[in-house]
Amino acid sequence: MPLSTIRDDSNEKVEDDLEGAPAEPKSSVGSKEKDDPFGDESNSEVKYRTMAWWQAGMIMIAETISLGILSLPSVLAAIGIVPGIILILSLGIIATYTGYVIGQFKLRYPHVHNMADAGEVMLGPVGREIFGAAQMMFLVFVMGSHILTFSIMFNTLTDHGTCTIVFGFVAMLLSLICTLPRTLLNVSYMAIASFISIIAAVMITMIGVGVERPGDGKVDATVQSNLYKGFLATTNIVFAYAGHVAFFSFISELKSPESYPKALFLLQGADISMYLIVAVVIYRYAGAEVESPALSSTSPMVKKVAYGIAIPTILVAGVINGHVAAKYVYVRLFRGTDRMSKKSWSSFGMWAMIVVILWTIAWIIAEAIPVFNDLLGLISALFASWFTYGLSGVFWLYMNRGLYFSNKRKMALTALNGFTFLMGAIICALGLYASGKAIHEDSKSSNGSFSCADNTKSSA
Repeated sequence: MPLSTIRDDSNEKVEDDLEGAPAEPKSSVGSKEKDDPFGDESNSEVKYRTMAWWQAGMIMIAETISLGILSLPSVLAAIGIVPGIILILSLGIIATYTGYVIGQFKLRYPHVHNMADAGEVMLGPVGREIFGAAQMMFLVFVMGSHILTFSIMFNTLTDHGTCTIVFGFVAMLLSLICTLPRTLLNVSYMAIASFISIIAAVMITMIGVGVERPGDGKVDATVQSNLYKGFLATTNIVFAYAGHVAFFSFISELKSPESYPKALFLLQGADISMYLIVAVVIYRYAGAEVESPALSSTSPMVKKVAYGIAIPTILVAGVINGHVAAKYVYVRLFRGTDRMSKKSWSSFGMWAMIVVILWTIAWIIAEAIPVFNDLLGLISALFASWFTYGLSGVFWLYMNRGLYFSNKRKMALTALNGFTFLMGAIICALGLYASGKAIHEDSKSSNGSFSCADNTKSSA
C-alpha cells in the first residue's frame, strides 16, 4: 500500500500493517497553511515544493555519502571482513526501514518540516525545544566537520602551503556562498556534481590501492578485539547512514511527498552498494594495516588527485547540512508570513544573515575545539543514534498507539520498532563511552585552539 494511504483528515483507523494508525481529530485550523510548512504557493514568488523524487535522491546521496566512506575499509580491518559485511548490510537495511517510517510520519502530519515539529507532535512545546536544539547542535557540528575536512584537503594538496586557519576560513566562505539559494531545488544541481565527485574519488582510491598493493594480501574473516576498539570501529558504519536528521526537510520540498520512497530507495541502494564495494576492495588490497581514511594508504600523488577530485563532495555535503539548519531557523521565524514566499531584499537579507551566523558558528567551533573530531563523535553518538534509528521506532509506536496487538503482523512490527528504539539507545550509550574515552586519550596530543599547524597528520 502506498504511503498516500495515510491522511491527516482520516476519521478511521487504517488497518495496513505498516501505515495503520489511529485517526487524529481534525485540527481546528484546517487550512492548507496549517498542513504545509510553506503554505499555499499558488501565488508565491519563491516556490519551495519543486523537487522531483530523483532530485531529492541526489541531495540525500550528497548529504549522506562523503569522504567518510573511505573510513570503512579500516572497519573491516578492525573487526574482520565477515562481521563488517554483515553490519554494513544489516544496518543499511534497518536505516532504509527507519527512513521509510519518517516518510509515514510526514504524510500523517503534513505540517512537520523538521525534527522539532515532530517533537511537538508527540511531546508538545517541550518536545519541540528539545528536538529542535538537538537537530541544530548536530547539524552545526556536521557543518564544522566539513570545514575541518576541507582544511585537511587543502593542506594535503598544497603540502601545508599556509596557515590551516586560512584554509578553514576559505572553506567557510565557499560554503556560505553555496548555501545562499533558498530552495533545495537549486542545491540539487550541486548535489549531482557531488555524486560524480565522490564516485570518481573512490574509484581513483581503489585503483591506486589495487595497483600499489600496500598491504600483505592477508584478509581476516574475523578479528579478536575488545569492546572499545570494536564499537569505535562499528560507529563508522552506524554514522555512515546518519542522514535521517534532514529527511523531513527534503520531503517538504518535494512536488509530491508520496514519491519520497523512490528517493529513499535511490539513496539506500547507492550507499549500501558503494559502502560494500569500497570497503571490501580497498581492504583486500591494503590489508590489515589500511589507514583511515583509506587515502592515507595510497601514494602522495594518488592521495592529492583523489582529494582534488573530492572537492565538490566535501563542499556540497556541508552545504546541504547548512541549508537544512538555516531553513529550520527561517521557517520557525517566518512560518505563515509572506517573508517565506517573497523575493524582496528584506526576505533574502534575513535568509543570508541566518546563513552567515550559522557558518560562522560552525567555523569557530571547528577551530576552537582541539579535539573536534572526537567531540563530533560524541555529538553523533548522542544525537545521530536517535535520529537514524531510535526515533523512527518512537514515531511508528506513536502513530500506531492502540493497535500494537491488533493482529500478528502488527505485533511483529511493534517488536521491530521497539527493537529500533532499543538499538538507538544502545548505540547512544556505547558511543558515548567510546567517544568519551577517545577524547580523554587524544586531548594531550591535539594541536590546540585556532592552530596554524598542519592537521593532515592528526587526522590520519
